[in-house]
Amino acid sequence: MSNQSDTRVGAFPVPAGEDLTGKEGRLVVLTHDAGVAEVKLPAADSDFALYLLTDGGADTEPVTVQPLDVSRNARITLKGTCNPGDALVLADAGTAADAGKVRALPAAGGTYRVIAVAEEKGVDGQAVLVRPSSLGNVTVGE
Repeated sequence: MSNQSDTRVGAFPVPAGEDLTGKEGRLVVLTHDAGVAEVKLPAADSDFALYLLTDGGADTEPVTVQPLDVSRNARITLKGTCNPGDALVLADAGTAADAGKVRALPAAGGTYRVIAVAEEKGVDGQAVLVRPSSLGNVTVGE
């Protein structure tokens, strides 16, 4: 790979597109406001929530996000429980209290995007250790 300039590795600052105070450990979506990058909590379970909020803040303030990287584990806030090896998907983004959290792949029928694999047993509200994994969509039969 050739040397590239004007790129960044690791965590970076970006404006919050909504109030993200106290939301550290949740996944966010990179979006924009009139072409200016910003991050928000996912609004739908199908959103591409590929960044971990590491330092939150109020709407329009700079926050810090860490891109999910398969070579580095991370801690993401868990909804419900999980065990090592469980596939993790976004928690119900339609429930404001759960937006940006992950949950174990539900047994309920539907199509879910696997974001990570649990590397430890986790309980509700815990910042559970995960390995980001772009396994794609998984369909659970009804």
